[in-house]
Amino acid sequence: MGQKVNPVGLRLGINKTWSSRWYSKKEYADYLHEDLRIRGFLSKELKSAGLSKIEIERAAKDVKINIYTTRPGIVIGKKGSGADKLKDSIKSLCKKKVEGSKEIILNIYEVKRAQSDAALIAENVAIQLERRVSFRRAMRNALQMAMKSGVKGARIRCAGRLGGAEMARTEWYKEGRIPLHTLRADVDYSASEAKTLYGLIGVKVWVFKGEILEKKNKGKK
Repeated sequence: MGQKVNPVGLRLGINKTWSSRWYSKKEYADYLHEDLRIRGFLSKELKSAGLSKIEIERAAKDVKINIYTTRPGIVIGKKGSGADKLKDSIKSLCKKKVEGSKEIILNIYEVKRAQSDAALIAENVAIQLERRVSFRRAMRNALQMAMKSGVKGARIRCAGRLGGAEMARTEWYKEGRIPLHTLRADVDYSASEAKTLYGLIGVKVWVFKGEILEKKNKGKK
């Protein structure tokens, strides 16, 4: 029986960093639940904006949220109206912790290579499955686009009642190489869910972008 480890969690502190960066002893549980509420809200609100990832940082008085998206214009809105609405909504989610002197800082960054981003690939395949596109076609197209963008390897795995079959099964496609045990490998991983008429179909994506520590090792030699 294999041990299924999240490729990002395995590399934390090596070549990956945490998506929430703050420290607190007394208010740890409150901050954790706030982060979950913020992520859930932004994921629903910005579903059409091609959301890649959300980073949350907390300083003494400020809450900084970095949003990575393929369509920053949709998030910002006309003259920044969209960003202001998001700030107000996030303040209400945070309740007491951000009121008064505390401030929410919203940074919006554009993701230029959407074809090589695991979160965007998984979301794209899930949307196609919801639109009744053949799962094989959706997976193969996504793989081809990823390989054309210059990644060294990609793997897509779908599980559930594929094609409306009565019995759930798992199908996956792979191109290139994906070294899951190599800690220096930059492996981007994400999962998404497609809500179809037959039930949920899980989509998992692994993208290998190369080895990060190669240059450092060469310099030492």
